[in-house]
Amino acid sequence: MTLYHFGNCVALLMPYYFTYKYSGLSEYGAFWKCIQAGGIYIFTQLCKMLVLATFFYSDTSSTGNGEFNFFAEIFRCSVDIADLLGFALILSRIPGKGHSKLITAGLGWATAEVILSRGIMLWVGARGTEFSWIYILKCLESNVMLVQHISTATLIWLFTRHDLNKALKPLVSVLLAVTVFKGVWLEGLLHILTIGPWLTIAVKALVAAVIGFCTLHIYSGLAQQIGI
Repeated sequence: MTLYHFGNCVALLMPYYFTYKYSGLSEYGAFWKCIQAGGIYIFTQLCKMLVLATFFYSDTSSTGNGEFNFFAEIFRCSVDIADLLGFALILSRIPGKGHSKLITAGLGWATAEVILSRGIMLWVGARGTEFSWIYILKCLESNVMLVQHISTATLIWLFTRHDLNKALKPLVSVLLAVTVFKGVWLEGLLHILTIGPWLTIAVKALVAAVIGFCTLHIYSGLAQQIGI
């Protein structure tokens, strides 16, 4: 039964495989490029950990009473700007153009995040004697983060394009700011609403879908303009 539950959790991560298989990355031999993106993710997270431990050691997103700490979350999210630099580094080191480059960056980043932040938890917890929905929720949240990371990689690529319509530059900047400081406004909103875990995942999926739709709309317009 425990292995069956673990298998169900792993099956919920199949969108990662489908993204790699049916986006054309397998035809371009992008496997090692995804590995490279994952390595940059690890380096970025190590740098963030050093900064957090040095300058924000006592900061937490919630107080001892379980209340949301707005200022501590702002400080923590400000360190997440390093993620944008990490994506920019990945995009500069991965050759190619078009959607394959962006999906490679987002998929490699998201896969490394799943393995490092949720892999051990799933292997140990989901194979435990007691059933818990928390592992199902974590896997569903990982799929939401896959969409978010691909959108972030696309936004970084759009931000660095000189041929992007100047009227769209502010929108791209706003979407990047919304993404970086999502832990402030979204987590704060969810804390105020005090909704259940399933609705929390639904709200996060809706936010990721809206950001992804806006990003796709901007990207498709530029892609038609430059012919990629």
